[in-house]
Amino acid sequence: MHPHPGTVEEGGRVRARLADLGLRLPGPHPPHDPLDAVVVHGGVARTSGQLPRIDGVLTCCGTLGSDVSVEAGTEAAAVCALNALAVLEAALGSLDRVERVLSVTGYVASTNDFHRQPEVVDGASAVLSRVFGAAGRHTRSAVGVAALPRGGAVEIEVTVAVGAGVGR
Repeated sequence: MHPHPGTVEEGGRVRARLADLGLRLPGPHPPHDPLDAVVVHGGVARTSGQLPRIDGVLTCCGTLGSDVSVEAGTEAAAVCALNALAVLEAALGSLDRVERVLSVTGYVASTNDFHRQPEVVDGASAVLSRVFGAAGRHTRSAVGVAALPRGGAVEIEVTVAVGAGVGR
């Protein structure tokens, strides 16, 4: 992960926290039409599935249990979570509007005998917990699948509670 120059004045407290952690948002990478990257409704925002892309390039392709290591999958899940934050920021105007991470769904391209999906998806959960602290704790599902779009090894969806304004 690469540092991102951000200050509270420039991007809010969450952007400052990302900078303190040495993290940058590599997106946003919006989906194709007619899909939305984020739907906000009734105080909740939900992202479309995010692949491990950095600056538009898919960084982790393949299958866990075959040609992708658990460590590479865990790092890919972290990148997916950062991409989820990027689309949330684009939709909400500021990540400071995120009051709580509610849920994460992680999909892991896996062989039939691979059973470490939770460990892989921990990469996404760890990023969200580090960025949001106690408000980053969430419910989660980690699901093994035969294949993911574009050959990605991991895909992450994030659902958050959204507040009305910035600078609370």
